[in-house]
Amino acid sequence: MDEHPPGLNQTTPLRFIPGVELSRRYFHDAVEPVIARAFPDLRYAAALIGYGSEVLGFDTATSTDHNWGPRVLLFLSPQDRDRWRAEILQRLDEQVPETFLGWPTRITIDDPNAADADAQGRRPAALRIELYTARAWFGAWLGIDGERELDWRAWLSLPEQALLEVTEGAVYRDDMGELSALRQRLAYFPRDIWLYKLACQWVRIGQEQAFVGRCADVGDEVGSRIIAARLARDIMRLCFLIERRYAPYPKWFGTAFARLACAPEIGPLVSMALTADGRRNREAAIAEACRRAAELHVRSRHPGALAPKLMTFSELNRRPGDRPTWNTIAPERDFTVINAAELAETIRAEIEDPEIAALAFTGGVDQFSDSTDLLDWPRLAHAAAQAVNLDRETRKRPRRT
Repeated sequence: MDEHPPGLNQTTPLRFIPGVELSRRYFHDAVEPVIARAFPDLRYAAALIGYGSEVLGFDTATSTDHNWGPRVLLFLSPQDRDRWRAEILQRLDEQVPETFLGWPTRITIDDPNAADADAQGRRPAALRIELYTARAWFGAWLGIDGERELDWRAWLSLPEQALLEVTEGAVYRDDMGELSALRQRLAYFPRDIWLYKLACQWVRIGQEQAFVGRCADVGDEVGSRIIAARLARDIMRLCFLIERRYAPYPKWFGTAFARLACAPEIGPLVSMALTADGRRNREAAIAEACRRAAELHVRSRHPGALAPKLMTFSELNRRPGDRPTWNTIAPERDFTVINAAELAETIRAEIEDPEIAALAFTGGVDQFSDSTDLLDWPRLAHAAAQAVNLDRETRKRPRRT
């Protein structure tokens, strides 16, 4: 497919190249030689991480219409960055060609928060070669100190999309090993954080699974479909957790889910839940998807694995020890559900850190919020996670009436 970036001669045919590969070739063929000639002893790292669909490997020809093109991030030691930054950027600006494989190397970026942005929120066209220290870049991008061990509060405040942005992409060179080490530290959640998020995801499912049928019972077909869609999303996110993969934000959520190992088994059930007519069909698809996800946990031999059980909502609430005041003469609520709370508690019992085990089932920041403004700003995400993740005893205070 022929695509042309803005400002390029529209008669010039261009072949789309995935951004990670384009930037790899750009670095090795156009950037690295300039640095080698001018600074032969310089030790540094080069990578494509951070923003952009190309970092996650999801870019297509459509992606080239904005904030896309050959670019690279360079990471130096603090001393070398302070000493050489201006000269390195000047040499590159003078010697890097105007185009690379036909694509402009001076790119206009949408960034309304930048000091040099125009009235439309766009920065002037320039080489997109940026110099940082690894610690400063990770600190700005995630709001964490890359040299300190992260505690549970920090982990639960990191959106999975942001973690993907720093662990996906590609490292083209790493003389000091610092960048690769930071990425490796963030490759996935520590065991107890992972188990806690798994337990919280089952709780989310358990809290709404009966509503598909209950909404339909009162003639609310739209409400039933909306709940089914919410549960479908929660089951998909559960699958990411079971396979120990970070989940991206909504634009690429379904695309990434389709690449999971369990997608051929669970994907059709999720699709059925979204498209089925009648609450019985939606409910059956949701319940079966939950059952298979739980069985996947068992097959994977993950901690806290427990055989799933499907039952009616009334049966679930009449189990020993559950809700002793449940009215046994009321009409049967025959909504098919899974033993989600039991699955969550069994997983929680495997958590070794008593502080994490004592947390209420609120989860990570992108489990209890999907606000873009919150998740895109590290300080807001950290503040929200700190405010929400309280221990169970604290959460038992009486509610205001």
